[in-house]
Amino acid sequence: MPLSRLLTLIIGLTLILGLMLWLVNSLSWLYSSTAFTSPFLANLLLLLLIALLASLIGVFVYYILLFRKGEKSSLQRRQPLSWKALGRKSPPNLQIPVVKTEAAQETLRAIRQQVAQIEDEVAKQALLGRSQEIEATLSGGELQVVVFGTGSAGKTSLVNALIGRIAESLGNLEPKLAQTIGKVDAPMGTTEVGETYRLKLKGMSRQILITDTPGILEAGIAGTEREKKARLLATGSDLLLFVVDNDLRSSEYQPLQTLAQIGKRSLIVLNKIDLYTQIDTETIITHLRDRTSDFLKPTDIVAIAANPQSIEGENGEIFYPEPEILPLLRRMAAVLRAEGEDLVADNILLQSQQIGDEARKLIDSQRRRQAEKVVDRFAWIGAGVISVTPIPVIDLLATAAVNAQMVVEIGKIYGCELNLEQGRELALSLAKTLASLGIVTGAIKLLSTALQFNVATIVVGKAIQGVTAAYLTRIAGRSFIEYFRHNQDWGDGGITEVVQRQFELNRRDEFMQEFIQQAISKVIKPLTAKSKAGVDSQNRKI
Repeated sequence: MPLSRLLTLIIGLTLILGLMLWLVNSLSWLYSSTAFTSPFLANLLLLLLIALLASLIGVFVYYILLFRKGEKSSLQRRQPLSWKALGRKSPPNLQIPVVKTEAAQETLRAIRQQVAQIEDEVAKQALLGRSQEIEATLSGGELQVVVFGTGSAGKTSLVNALIGRIAESLGNLEPKLAQTIGKVDAPMGTTEVGETYRLKLKGMSRQILITDTPGILEAGIAGTEREKKARLLATGSDLLLFVVDNDLRSSEYQPLQTLAQIGKRSLIVLNKIDLYTQIDTETIITHLRDRTSDFLKPTDIVAIAANPQSIEGENGEIFYPEPEILPLLRRMAAVLRAEGEDLVADNILLQSQQIGDEARKLIDSQRRRQAEKVVDRFAWIGAGVISVTPIPVIDLLATAAVNAQMVVEIGKIYGCELNLEQGRELALSLAKTLASLGIVTGAIKLLSTALQFNVATIVVGKAIQGVTAAYLTRIAGRSFIEYFRHNQDWGDGGITEVVQRQFELNRRDEFMQEFIQQAISKVIKPLTAKSKAGVDSQNRKI
């Protein structure tokens, strides 16, 4: 509440209370003075006093109610999205679409900045292209309505009926991808790709794209691939028409719930009601409403007959009833008109989030590759130094300067600027952890055994310190990669858990085989060549 309003309220209440006390005191004195001489006049004054007090109390209550009303209005202005969370239609003056549109625009700007960091030009251009398509949709593209469900639920029949009825009433149907809609009563698996049609509803600036999708829950590899396409189309929709022909099976409920959890706006369309009695239809609708009450409104479940069964007359003539889809048309039009801009903004935020997730994965993979190259470089630098000038005790403390620089370079890759002193502190901290966990001793035994199977014992004795230092630096470096990947956080288990996990990963057979081959190439062979050169030199002197 504004300070000026609060001060006005306090001053007003203070004046009212002061006047009340003054009037009560004055009238009380006046009543006492006149009660002896004129009782009637005294009673009249008492009645006046009571009326005055009632008026003052009324004014006080009015101010309190006005105060509470102002607080409520302020809260609504601070939380413009709460109406939708409550499942109610928002008042027109809240401008919710504008707020969401601004959020979507800001998200797209952030996505472009993120994508710019990707080095892979092919991946970068693909993500930039998708972000530009999303931006075009935000600035005035179409509303995407996707028809989704099993192959036997009558999706294509629904599209036929829906498009036909709207075209009949508006006369402005424009097929986007095909001149025909698809085969009615087609067997499961007939719809290979989504067929899309463009139409326009009166009173809406955006055009509407209605897309039929392949059926879900079909058998075989081809069925699984078609389902992936269908789910991808459903995820990109602004409004989803989930078509069923009975109560939801568990296999149908799961994708519907998953789409609802990511914020996908859906209508359940109960098709083929011409096959049920009215009581059966009402029972199925009740079950559907009970099962979806957590994420759907009761009015979002609509019963239709997209392709009613033919009826044979008394004279043997066959009649084909008109599709019963008017309830769906009304509900769909109401949702699109009332929530259309919201749905577009929500969908764009969702798609932007997906692009952002993909960009983050690419950037993370890119940074990891760069960081691992840094770790490998410093691991073998340290190994070379220690192999040439052996020290009594193998410990990362001996290569603190090398590892400090490694930490600084890894941090730089992840956008964290550290100085050498900070790098040295982190390196020493991790070195102590390695020693306290017994990883240093364990690494010596592990590598001694592995090297003895590959090279001569005499060379192992000279090389073990350098190879072990490289191994420990590798564990330390990869631990630091995890530290910087998670925004300089070791996680709930702390540094101990991260280091222990990296040690377990790096002692696996596939890693050890690769590491030993590198050790032979980078440490053992140079030492062997140096030793041989020394022996040859001694022989020449002799």
